[in-house]
Amino acid sequence: MRPEDVSKCVEGVAAHPVLGPRYGALIKHLPAAIHSVLGRDCLSTAVFEEFQGSTTRFLGVGMAVLVSDDFLRELKSTPLFWFGPELVKRIAGGTSPLLSDAQVRDANSTDGLNLVVWHNTILPNDMASPELATPSMSAFEQHWRGYRLREVVGQADTLEHFYGMRTAGGLYLRRIENRYGDFPEVTAHNFSSEPRNVGMSRDLALSHGHGASWLGTLFVYYSPPQFCFNRSEQRLLSSALDGGTDEELGDALDISVSAVKKTWRMIYDRVAACQPELAPTKSESEEWTQDRGKQKKQRLLAYLRKHPEELRPVSRKLLEQEAAQRRSAPGSKPAVFDR
Repeated sequence: MRPEDVSKCVEGVAAHPVLGPRYGALIKHLPAAIHSVLGRDCLSTAVFEEFQGSTTRFLGVGMAVLVSDDFLRELKSTPLFWFGPELVKRIAGGTSPLLSDAQVRDANSTDGLNLVVWHNTILPNDMASPELATPSMSAFEQHWRGYRLREVVGQADTLEHFYGMRTAGGLYLRRIENRYGDFPEVTAHNFSSEPRNVGMSRDLALSHGHGASWLGTLFVYYSPPQFCFNRSEQRLLSSALDGGTDEELGDALDISVSAVKKTWRMIYDRVAACQPELAPTKSESEEWTQDRGKQKKQRLLAYLRKHPEELRPVSRKLLEQEAAQRRSAPGSKPAVFDR
């Protein structure tokens, strides 16, 4: 989502037959709430559009956020509330539960993160379209895989969305027991009688056989990153995964071509210090050519596609402290999220 997309996304939420009435007067604060978090590490967004010739039709928007432990406890306790309006109310009131960039970095280096789906808003007539369901799940997975997630919770916008979340492997948050369990029988008649929360925790995914589901795979975290790229390096690498020349990458990131080339040099130096075979230097090759440079870039990008944790914000200091504690613990074993 770009800043110029916000207005049409808000219009889509306002026009939604379920979400519009749910927001009520708070809808006027939604644009400012979204603008206030665009570009922050706590937020992921995806805008879905259909292109027909020269015309574009808005289909929906996906937004997910990383929240505090306190907010997660509240949304799982009675009385239940609607996620979207509550987030807007708190952001507008100056009590935002969203994590700062520093908090995201630190939590992703230690205990893990709480991910809440703010909206996965698809117009009802398009909900059943497989052409839309697949890219929606793909966009979500592409952004969040590689984070050290502790819990993921979403709220169904429609009955179709509710059962789609079950198909994806989610578990129903039963408000009386305040725990995840089996899905209840819900119909169009009683769907809107209460918030319908669906999710999963890392403990459930790893210890109760739920890890094989699509949602469960998001908790797979093989090992902490070894390169600890800084955020500017990670943004360049993330953009490069989609292809493009240095000029195109510079345009996408709003930086100069010389800044792109300088960042590539820092990336290769960092990689070569840890894995020389992944990014050989010119001195290690008698025939350094432009083709070899391209091969080096493709080899690194291929590695990053398999190791998305390298592109997530982390604290090198906290990772080193954690590793030292594991090594010094008597009879220590690798943590459950390590391979």
